Amino acid sequence: MSRKILVIGGGAAGMMAAITAARQGARVSLVERNEKMGRKLYITGKGRCNVTNDCSAQQVLAQIPHGSRFLYSAMNQFPPEEVKRFFQDLHVELKTERGNRVFPVSDCATDIIDALVREMKKLRVQVIHGRVKKIQVNEMVVTGVVLENGVELTADCVIVCTGGASYPATGSTGDGYSFASELGHTIVPPRGSLVPLVEQGTDCKKMQGLSLKNVLIKVENQKKKVVFEEFGELLFTHFGLSGPVILSASTHLDDFPQNKYTVIIDLKPALEEKKLDERLLREFKAQTNKAFQNALGGLLPRLMIPVIIERSGIPPETKVHDLTKGQRRTLLELLKHFQVELQGTRPVAEAIVTSGGVKLNEVNPTTMESKRGSGLYFAGELLDADGYTGGFNLQIAWATGYAAGRHAAKIPT
Repeated sequence: MSRKILVIGGGAAGMMAAITAARQGARVSLVERNEKMGRKLYITGKGRCNVTNDCSAQQVLAQIPHGSRFLYSAMNQFPPEEVKRFFQDLHVELKTERGNRVFPVSDCATDIIDALVREMKKLRVQVIHGRVKKIQVNEMVVTGVVLENGVELTADCVIVCTGGASYPATGSTGDGYSFASELGHTIVPPRGSLVPLVEQGTDCKKMQGLSLKNVLIKVENQKKKVVFEEFGELLFTHFGLSGPVILSASTHLDDFPQNKYTVIIDLKPALEEKKLDERLLREFKAQTNKAFQNALGGLLPRLMIPVIIERSGIPPETKVHDLTKGQRRTLLELLKHFQVELQGTRPVAEAIVTSGGVKLNEVNPTTMESKRGSGLYFAGELLDADGYTGGFNLQIAWATGYAAGRHAAKIPT
């Protein structure tokens, strides 16, 4: 007889788990607290849905700073090529863009959600709109759930896919942490990952709205150790720094405010110091009679010039022909090592994904089943695993959802 499986959460991992289990012949019900499925999927990739990354399983794992070893089996069970095939079989046309990021050709996240919902209907997955109050167990064996309205639902297995703590408006309010904790699991304290950074000071605010492309950033801790380094694009905001390279850097910053971090921006990464000095000499020679404050337009964006002048300590009205070698050196240092002291990160509610969650050594990495009880499975952002931007976090959701659904549906021999 087929197994009766109940999935909690109708996001990426939950719908994938439900579809996979139903395709294995299981009788599947899915409980979703929102009226619509996939609320968070609607906003991924700025509404375009960065479905996955067109690379190998091994390359995905290299982009996962937290939990890559744990995810090895799940990622190989359902690598990006299989995710692409899955959606193409559901008649969603895909395209690959810069950075191997995969999107629907329509640039519309709704197409991904609609395809998943249609497939669940086709497989007769029962969708129950409500909120789970409690997972029921008998001698550490899962027997079902109790809904908030008092209705009890029995099941052979329960797959928890309730998401993390980011974007609570989409329904990810941390219920899964409570369920897991009540059943004996350790919860690594959730924090924002892929989250903007808050500066100490006001210089970024002065440059609010300025976007820099193709800069090199390094992040140093208080011991001057580089914890992250990458080329990319960043954005100055009213609170500090954002943009793709900053979001990736944030995954490496732990324990604010005990640890202190500094972002160091190389504004001219294509030029070594000697070449940059030669460039400065050429710029200044061509503008020898101008004031310093009026001679930087060819070197810097307009919004950055007042900040650089203030940091340099060079009087803005100084004539270019009066600049000393030492002052030119100071400017060169600022261009190659523009520093932003960090105060912390934006709240976890503003993070793209959550770092932290169910401790990984308490979950079977092949099946996603709990080691604390039989018939309990976890998938998606609820687990203490997260990756960089580029479709890698959705790939984690698809792969763990697939593994959980596949193995939960297996009838014990």
